[in-house]
Amino acid sequence: MKSLQLIYGLFVILLFSQCAKQSSPMGGPRDEDPPVQLEANPADQSLNIKPSEIIITFDEYIKLDNPNKNIIITPRLNKDEIITTALKDRVIIELNQELEDNTTYVFNFQNSIQDLSEGNPAENLKLVFSTGDFIDSLKVKGKINNYWPNQQYDARNVIIGLYLENDTTDLFTAAPYYLTRADSLGEFQIENIKEGSYKAYAWLDANNSTKAEFKSEPYDFLKDTLEINKNLEGIQFNLSQSDLTDFRLTRSSFTNGSYDFILNKNQVEENIQVQGLGEEIYYSTEDKRIRLFSTQSISDSLLVNLKLIDSVSNQIDTTIWAKFPETERRPEKLSLTANSGKNFTDTLFASLKFNKPVLNIRTDSLFIPVDSTTTIQIKEQMFSFKDSLKRTELLFRIPIPDTLGIEIFTLTAMDSTFRDIQGEYNEDPIRANYRKIKKETLADLLSGTVAGAEPPFIIQLIDAKNEVYKEQLVKNSKDFIFRGIEAGTYKIRVIEDKNGNGRWDPSNFYQERLAERVFYFLDDTGAIGAIILKSGWTNEGIIIQASKSTGILE
Repeated sequence: MKSLQLIYGLFVILLFSQCAKQSSPMGGPRDEDPPVQLEANPADQSLNIKPSEIIITFDEYIKLDNPNKNIIITPRLNKDEIITTALKDRVIIELNQELEDNTTYVFNFQNSIQDLSEGNPAENLKLVFSTGDFIDSLKVKGKINNYWPNQQYDARNVIIGLYLENDTTDLFTAAPYYLTRADSLGEFQIENIKEGSYKAYAWLDANNSTKAEFKSEPYDFLKDTLEINKNLEGIQFNLSQSDLTDFRLTRSSFTNGSYDFILNKNQVEENIQVQGLGEEIYYSTEDKRIRLFSTQSISDSLLVNLKLIDSVSNQIDTTIWAKFPETERRPEKLSLTANSGKNFTDTLFASLKFNKPVLNIRTDSLFIPVDSTTTIQIKEQMFSFKDSLKRTELLFRIPIPDTLGIEIFTLTAMDSTFRDIQGEYNEDPIRANYRKIKKETLADLLSGTVAGAEPPFIIQLIDAKNEVYKEQLVKNSKDFIFRGIEAGTYKIRVIEDKNGNGRWDPSNFYQERLAERVFYFLDDTGAIGAIILKSGWTNEGIIIQASKSTGILE
């Protein structure tokens, strides 16, 4: 009897515990209706209040989806102090901080509140109240653009932030005073702004920190202060990435036959001055490292003037005494790579890259085999070093007669063809294949003009692999022409090379310099256009409209 009573008691406890547990109902039709707000405390549009907590009641049980990210609160509050919980049909937000006087607060819940059963988000849920006598009503609207769309990201993770003009923080150091997120089309709107002067920024908040990471997250900024005394529209941001890390020489030393300069990031320009450069002294550049080589050991130290520039125009300008002592260590092996797999018509363009400066080349073991008895011997006039101070990249220009009945040509360098500055030879032969194609298989011409920007431009044809197929620098014209193009599908990219240095320059926030504009040929829908070229085709009259510059559009 006691056993039956014990079993019955356990059954009752289990039954009541299941009834009390918040869970999705079983069975029945699928719930497709979003939760509907029944009541809010404080009520929307309330005045002269400073609540310590916010309670919103719905018509069904609800749950929260990442409230720390998805609930946007303006002006800025310390989110670390806020506690947000879902309890049955209510959301409770404990603020745990003092609110500012005469300030309009906006809680935009986006998709953070969902019904418990199917995850349908509450629609257009926003709570606005003021600690003063009126609700601020100014707003700004605009759009974001991505200069490098191959580096894809969700526009909904982009924050647009306003900071008070006298605020000592910025997008890299603290969350903004007002913020919003862009929608899937890149459009944004910040509402209920207090009249005043603000600094405006946009950035990809990939790690959900509500501030930008200057090394890894694309960003943009308005150079001029926004005077918000009326509604503003047409604000344009163009996001791109730039590494603003300080540029440093971390160490320098003699290592295994070379004097090495180790950097914390790569340079885009280098100017090296040292006695004997290009005669007894040569150098190579690698990832975050510059290596000086000498043809012989030197008993005295050599004075080296090193001037380096990184991608955001930070500079290193230093003088170092370099040493080249005798060493018994075995030098590292000479290695090389070729740009094999390229197509050509009548002239074979090839390149070989070496890990160290090359001093001697045996042309008798450098050739292209045609058949078992015939070769094309590569002569000295057919190649040259790209940079005579480095001697680490060899460029070939080899004329190929049409009378040869083969399609694949193999640039061949036997072992011991190349001798580097440390006396090492290539130990293995290298064979790089290139395919000869007929001129009649090429598209004849692709031409057009750039509108809405001034030269110089870097015009790039981008192939189906998203690689630069051809590139030209247009200095004094808005027109461009490409000839002899392999059949295929291409995009056209334009870099507005304002300083004429032949490369794209990213922004530098600390120098108040915006990134150079990057834009594309667009189709009728506004998407990046695909240009299909076939043999013998001519495509003329293409107009590439420049994208909108960062700022407030008129």
